[in-house]
Amino acid sequence: MKKLSPILRSLLIPFSLLYGLIVSIRNLLFDFNILSITEFKIPIISVGNITVGGTGKTPHIEYLINLLKDDYKLATLSRGYKRKSKGFLLADEKSTTNQLGDEPMQIKRKFPEILVSVDRKRVNGVKSLLKSENGNNLDAVLLDDAFQHRSIKAGLSVLLIDYNRPITRDYIMPYGRLRESAHEKDRANIIIVSKSPENMTPIERRIIVKELNLLPYQSLYFTCLNYGNLEPVFEEDAIAISEDWANDNSSILLVTGIANPKPLRKYLENFSDTVEELKFPDHYAFVQKDLDLIQQKYDQLEGENKIIITTEKDATRFFDMQISQDSIRKHLFYIPLRIKFLNDDKSMFDNQILNYVRKNKRTSNLHNIKTDSI
Repeated sequence: MKKLSPILRSLLIPFSLLYGLIVSIRNLLFDFNILSITEFKIPIISVGNITVGGTGKTPHIEYLINLLKDDYKLATLSRGYKRKSKGFLLADEKSTTNQLGDEPMQIKRKFPEILVSVDRKRVNGVKSLLKSENGNNLDAVLLDDAFQHRSIKAGLSVLLIDYNRPITRDYIMPYGRLRESAHEKDRANIIIVSKSPENMTPIERRIIVKELNLLPYQSLYFTCLNYGNLEPVFEEDAIAISEDWANDNSSILLVTGIANPKPLRKYLENFSDTVEELKFPDHYAFVQKDLDLIQQKYDQLEGENKIIITTEKDATRFFDMQISQDSIRKHLFYIPLRIKFLNDDKSMFDNQILNYVRKNKRTSNLHNIKTDSI
């Protein structure tokens, strides 16, 4: 996307001021209990951000699932961005990306044993989960992208901040990328600086700590992103590929529909001199003409070892498609994305999450501070 000139961008300042005022008034209404907040007698962990665009919410949700799933009955609840369905929906083995949205579908495919649900109204979503067939056994709910959804009170709020886009140096949208003022970070119990460099120096860490100016009740952690091994999108048709595939000097066609594909491209350029790219908008719904374009670009790649690589989120959309192109079905792979905590942060974060869930494990049915929902 082409950047606006400083003059044109400055014209957005009045809109940012107006938007910031509206958001601030809304937050004050919640702060003074004029807008109602609903609380539940079940551990609820919210994972969200202030910045527009990807901060790595889904990999962090998946980390929490892996941490808790062996000992607790879990559910996730998200809006289901760009799904074609409405209202509350609980995923099952027949669910599709169109019904759930790509990120909930990714979680359901990876963790079929947990409850995955979507609802734009989060209070109604939790109530519906607890009333569902397996709701009586539910131990904890993970709310995805819910930092701004203040009508529901999370027992533990996790705020993600992109290392490359510090909120302390950003502005309210549309002039900047912030959904609300940076000082609203004070609502979070845990702040995670995501996408950090793995080799971060102590002085870099101290600078961030100073800029964020944490409150006594807040914990700060740092994570980086790690790419996993290639996985076939269509396992039954895929060509055999070794873990050492990069040494085959493969030509790569990168196909993405995410907010920021630059890190993935940079990663792949470590393994191949030929990385062609097809970029689509975030959460893009692929159609047949896109498959034809992918086929065309794949045929134009040089060399004998050719491969198509996409993200795990994009792969969920390809799973549901009727793809007749044999070469796409054979050569389409995705790279899983995982998070890694820096230094000693992992054990401290794990203990904080586990202690919260253990101490607040559900003991009775839902309890409302106020029954009105927003």
